[in-house]
Amino acid sequence: MKVSLNITNYSWPEGAAGLASRLGGIVRAADEAGLDTVWVSDHLIQAAPGSTPEAEMLEAYTTLGFLAGRTRQVRLGTMVTGVTHRPPALLVKAVTTLDVLTGGRAWLGVGAGYHEEEGRAMGLPLPPVAERFERLEETLRLAVRMWSGDESPFEGRHLHLERPLGSPRPLSSPRPPILIGGMGERRTLPLVARYADACNLFDVPDGGRTVRRKLEVLARHCEELGRSYDAIDKTLSTRLDPGETAEAFAGRCAALTELGIGHVVVITGGPWTEESVGTLGAAASRVRSL
Repeated sequence: MKVSLNITNYSWPEGAAGLASRLGGIVRAADEAGLDTVWVSDHLIQAAPGSTPEAEMLEAYTTLGFLAGRTRQVRLGTMVTGVTHRPPALLVKAVTTLDVLTGGRAWLGVGAGYHEEEGRAMGLPLPPVAERFERLEETLRLAVRMWSGDESPFEGRHLHLERPLGSPRPLSSPRPPILIGGMGERRTLPLVARYADACNLFDVPDGGRTVRRKLEVLARHCEELGRSYDAIDKTLSTRLDPGETAEAFAGRCAALTELGIGHVVVITGGPWTEESVGTLGAAASRVRSL
């Protein structure tokens, strides 16, 4: 099992003056602990559970560039980018740039988007749900095309590019991995089966019933497309509880493997500390063989 952490909360006591130091310490600790990925949420206003919109929030791709310069092995990505918040070619270029400058450590984490309050507050486009999923699929198609070196005109229902240049090409082979966030059975999971290298589910406290069902649906979509279900990384977002030990968290991870989860993405109730990253790293060392 792989273990990653997701930075969602930036409200350290020092405020803005301490953000660079705190973030640097967290990502270095994650790198040294052998965690798989450091994710950051992609919002312009704070959306972490238990926080408020007015709390500190950093722009995601600038933050990833900062984290890249302080790490050697941990992978980096967003959990996840709302597809309508950036022009698709700009999003693909940002992930490509991150991949090239980190030696092949970038993810494309993407979803349809959902945050209506943020859209209204910050003037971000958030079209109706059906259109967002159409744009998501076209963005995925464009990313694959640009990363393959195909510069021919791209004509979709919403996207029109005369010559989608992608130079330099990514260093990841065959391309940066794609994670699609969300659990929708009619729209999201079919896109995972067709385009993605990873899905992201939520840790619903129902004894694993929801997770089992979602993975069964994903497996069915893969079978219909003739794609290997095993080729998709099944990630699940969960929380490191206050005071939870590495041994206890590792036990939870072991139970999740029984559901078919192979990668946990971990948040905390507040901002990460180097101590909590150390706990997560100790748990990761226990579960790598699962």
